[in-house]
Amino acid sequence: MQAQIQALLAAAGGAGGERGAVGSNMGSHMEVAKPAIFNGEAGRVGGFITACRLYIKMRLRGNTVEEQVQWVLTYVQGGSADVWKENIMEELESGEVEYESVEEFLTILKKEFGGGEEESVKAAELRKLEQGGKTMEEFVREFKRAARGSGYEGRPLVEEFKRGMNGGIRRKLMEAENPPVSIENWYRRATALDRNWRESRREEERLRGKKETIGSVPKQEQRQNLP
Repeated sequence: MQAQIQALLAAAGGAGGERGAVGSNMGSHMEVAKPAIFNGEAGRVGGFITACRLYIKMRLRGNTVEEQVQWVLTYVQGGSADVWKENIMEELESGEVEYESVEEFLTILKKEFGGGEEESVKAAELRKLEQGGKTMEEFVREFKRAARGSGYEGRPLVEEFKRGMNGGIRRKLMEAENPPVSIENWYRRATALDRNWRESRREEERLRGKKETIGSVPKQEQRQNLP
């Protein structure tokens, strides 16, 4: 098994370096991160597949489907993934299975290791999120990432967002004449309110600092500096 993995890595490295450059001039000049090793953990399957898709698009578009699938398999190692990987490799070698596209293979991989477990992991992550000291823009990005694949949508998703944001912003929006309804409106108006509040705080600190500076100047100099 280890010998097969090493052979696939060598083949993928050589093919990716040549064909990726031919397949895309843009990709040949960009650094593209390779996926981290995937060991079958349900909560990591989504990120693993996203990383594989990006790398294949940027570097391996000129490779055959079989080569792309083999390349993905070189990053599937350890845990519950080893047995599944060995079965897939045997099926490929014997000709029992043939994928029309790498996307078909990635869909099967996600069904095998994701299923309902991935959704429950994402939902649990979403329920733990709180804005705290983060800006609203940072919180919205984090919330959107956790919301994808969590199963939350509509009113339940809005309620989770309201729960996680800081209380002051939540109260102002809920007490507004026309409070937001959809999640996108909550994102947009909460971000604008948070940004305005932070800008106001910065302006107050600037003016306070200016007053303190003036206060430290002797009164005679202050009179001389007055217009």
